[in-house]
Amino acid sequence: MTSSFNVQSAAGYEQLMGRWSRQLAPPFIDFPGVADGERVLDVGCGTGSLTFALPRAADVSEIVAIDFSPVFVEATIRASSDPRIKVQQADASALPFADASFDRAMALLVLHFVPESGKAVAEMRRVTRPGGVVAAVVWDHFGGMPGMRMVLDVAAMLDGNAEQVRSRYCFQPMMRPGEMTESFVANGLADVRQTSLLIRMDYQSFADFWEPIAAGEGPLGKYVGSLDAGMRTKLDAAIRAAYEAGQPDGPRSFAAVAWACRGIVPGQ
Repeated sequence: MTSSFNVQSAAGYEQLMGRWSRQLAPPFIDFPGVADGERVLDVGCGTGSLTFALPRAADVSEIVAIDFSPVFVEATIRASSDPRIKVQQADASALPFADASFDRAMALLVLHFVPESGKAVAEMRRVTRPGGVVAAVVWDHFGGMPGMRMVLDVAAMLDGNAEQVRSRYCFQPMMRPGEMTESFVANGLADVRQTSLLIRMDYQSFADFWEPIAAGEGPLGKYVGSLDAGMRTKLDAAIRAAYEAGQPDGPRSFAAVAWACRGIVPGQ
């Protein structure tokens, strides 16, 4: 198994996370930088948030975008009109590219869904030239995603089985402070730096927040979809009450913090 992310449809992912990953892509690119003429690998492209942001950041020569999910690969191909963008299905832990064939390898919101995340870092390093850059970003599920923690904390109060789901969600690979730094260093990258990136997730209503999760998208959606009708009714009502917090339904804004890390391939 090369990805633990639960995807039902590209449209569902867009409502759940794609709209927020598009916001995260520009500050993520700014952190390691990108230069004109570079050949860039986007590892785990999803619906193309990083893929399509890269040509706006620099006049790159080529972007190769890969994802394990055929749903995401097909969606990104359909959305692409730039001849510099090449999209294919591939495994982040076994990249089908020659050594040192990219100037930069980047992964946006991917490594925490790769069971062998350290192997994925090693593969990104392998395919990046000496002097090139490897960079990745993941959400801080434990301390930086209050909207999603709200769902899991409420669920854990209602359903004892949700405690294990919460633990897995909060401590997915690469999410502990310094964990990506340790992996980058262990895989031979130099001048490794880690930082936090902040965006806000703005919802128009409870339905806007809850619909993609209720439809089974992502890790929380997978849990919600496993519930029986009675528990599902209780959870829906409790999450609505938490979202509204005693006020009429309407817009709400949640901070979202991500860990970002970058390192240099030594040898130049």
